[in-house]
Amino acid sequence: MTGSVDALTFRVMTVNTHKGFTIFNRRFMLHELRHAIRSVGADVVFLQEVLGAHAKYANHAGAGAPHYEFLADSIWPDYAYGRNAVFPAGHHGNAVLSKFPIRRYENRDVSITGPEKRGLLHCVLHVPARERDLHAVCVHLGLKEAHRRRQLELLCRLVTDEVPGDAPLVIAGDFNDWRARAHAVLQRCAGLHEVFAHAHGRAARTFPARFPVLRLDRIYVRNAATHRPVALPARPWTHLSDHAPLLAELTL
Repeated sequence: MTGSVDALTFRVMTVNTHKGFTIFNRRFMLHELRHAIRSVGADVVFLQEVLGAHAKYANHAGAGAPHYEFLADSIWPDYAYGRNAVFPAGHHGNAVLSKFPIRRYENRDVSITGPEKRGLLHCVLHVPARERDLHAVCVHLGLKEAHRRRQLELLCRLVTDEVPGDAPLVIAGDFNDWRARAHAVLQRCAGLHEVFAHAHGRAARTFPARFPVLRLDRIYVRNAATHRPVALPARPWTHLSDHAPLLAELTL
């Protein structure tokens, strides 16, 4: 980047969509979730547990479109999907919706053992008037600490091997990291820091959405000129998923 390039400010959001259902799967909320996500003005959206296909619920999203396509429709022209979990009726995984063109993407399987299927969706976004592309990694880590430890190692390796040291980088998603171990790991291996922890001393409470206790969801950044968390009201998010969303404003 050159010094003459004007600063670019944009918003990133992360939310675990819980396959379009409320907590305990009581109601299908995808239409309400789409309206809520659109209302915050995010330029790049990181989604976890988003349905790519489900035979039983296909018609809930209109013409049977995958949920990430339904959410992106007419707002985010580019999107990428990484299939993680496959079951008899369909599959779900991570997705990135972007107002910036996605040059390429790859879904990295970081499942360890057992039934949990996890992935890292790495997208390379073209940001107008920037020499360096923006790298975005959508994360959903395991429930077991031993699995998360190994998955963080794989995330560090991805960043080291595939992201230029001077490229802007955003890593966001559901880390299931209730012991807050990821902060030190990602700072040490990749120079990343978490937006909410940097501003407030601790990551945001996001789970369960109605009465958040655990700090599971994160937005980590590197090579952003400035960044700040953006507060979201409790409603309508408390009844849209089991995770509260996070929103941050970044400047390159």
